[in-house]
Amino acid sequence: MRYTVIVHSDTTGGYWVEVPALPGCASQGETVEEALENVKDAIKLYLEVLEEDGAQIPKDEEVVFSVTVAA
Repeated sequence: MRYTVIVHSDTTGGYWVEVPALPGCASQGETVEEALENVKDAIKLYLEVLEEDGAQIPKDEEVVFSVTVAA
């Protein structure tokens, strides 16, 4: 499955990643690459728990755009 993730820089260093389609699913890492690898594990675990609980697996229906605003 594919999920949209949002990578944020952390004010204390490193990065944290959230998965909008999976509320509460997030991870972190010292580099963007590490954070992305870690969030893959978090997604797998999140989905395993949903499956064990018999819950429906959410689909990612997010459409993400980047917008430039003149300031």
